[in-house]
Amino acid sequence: MANVSSDQLGSDAISKLLVKQAVPASIGILVMSLNVLVDSIFVGNWIGSIAIAAINVVLPVSFFIGALGMAIGIGGASMISRALGANNREKALRTFGNQICITLMVTVIMVTVGLSYVDELIPAFGGKGSIFEMAKIYYVIVLYGVPLLALNMMGNAVIRAEGKPKFAMIAMIIPSIGNLLMDFIFINVLDYGMQGAAWATTISYFLCFSYILYFFLSGHSELKLSIRHLGFNIVVLREISSLGFVTLSRQAVVSVIYLLMNNILFDLGGEAMVAVYAIIGRMLMFALFPVFGVTQGFLPIAGYNYGAAKYGRVKESIYTAIKYAAILATVVFTGLMIFPEEIAGLFLSHKPNMSDVELATNAFVLENTPSAMRWVFAATPIIALQLIGAAYFQAIGKAVPALLLTLCRQGFFFIPLILILPNYLGELGVWISFPIADVLATIVTGYFLKKEIEKNLV
Repeated sequence: MANVSSDQLGSDAISKLLVKQAVPASIGILVMSLNVLVDSIFVGNWIGSIAIAAINVVLPVSFFIGALGMAIGIGGASMISRALGANNREKALRTFGNQICITLMVTVIMVTVGLSYVDELIPAFGGKGSIFEMAKIYYVIVLYGVPLLALNMMGNAVIRAEGKPKFAMIAMIIPSIGNLLMDFIFINVLDYGMQGAAWATTISYFLCFSYILYFFLSGHSELKLSIRHLGFNIVVLREISSLGFVTLSRQAVVSVIYLLMNNILFDLGGEAMVAVYAIIGRMLMFALFPVFGVTQGFLPIAGYNYGAAKYGRVKESIYTAIKYAAILATVVFTGLMIFPEEIAGLFLSHKPNMSDVELATNAFVLENTPSAMRWVFAATPIIALQLIGAAYFQAIGKAVPALLLTLCRQGFFFIPLILILPNYLGELGVWISFPIADVLATIVTGYFLKKEIEKNLV
């Protein structure tokens, strides 16, 4: 789990490198995902299941703005990895400086717009009925901290590109632990309700930002910026944008999916059905953490070796990453198929003297979540190929195939399916859309990845 210098990405054994890069990334994603999971459990138990639905409504907006930072971070990180592999440190520095400037500018504009249209955006994302007021409280407070979230996402990707996964892991752990502690204090001890949940999240963004700032200013980073690196460079920005657009498009599609799912499920079953999806959405973030960790660990290895023209190592990294991720995905799949009832029960309040409405909502959620969860995760063992395949094209700077394959699963297949199937199958049509999209996207990605390997990695 030790950090590596960037040149070791081109010399150490691939399996050893992947473990060094993926284990810290997996732990960081695990802790961050556990934060989301436990945060939802706290909110569900201490405030109520409608509160979970309210947070689920706000996620698409804050998620998208935060994703701007992630997109800029991953787009620039691909450039930095390849620049370091080609021993072009000046390009790496220019890239990082431009990442900082564009992240600040874009996210501040987005937050300003987001706060100006609060009452229109919340209902559009499914915040209707009794969900609206709780969602509005959470939305306004969290949005103030979202520029910090974007900077955190961007900085974390750069830290990984330098071959410092241990620091990236710590940057993810600090806000997660901080958020849970703040949750306990603000919600359980001080009884601040949704305001407490929102402030806990916003403070966690600040804690993460403080640590990332420390990393870059304290001498741990290889990227020593000067003022001249902070000016906008059109050539650099164009490449960051083209590669970052892949990640941004993926996250934008996720936001659109939340919007569609919240509205479709509200129409099918009201607030309780939105709560079912909120629980499943948390599990989608949490359960696949080891697969996402392998994907994150794979990116700098593939990018560096491609930049150094070591194509045999690139091909080996693809096969090794797919193998590791597939094994982990199968383990996750097994657990979710066996324990869905127990998982659903964790999110529900067991406090005494609940109202009839709360009791009815809990009963509905507990009855409907397990079967939905089994359908949603039915194709989990095969998604490793799709995720690694799409990540490969992004790592080597091929923006167009990376974009198309990234959008393939959720954009090209899943969204049309959830717009069509519920009209004939009701809520079942929503849930079976997940595995159908996974299978179709994996077939398409496997075809294009095989062609790429045979043509360019020989």
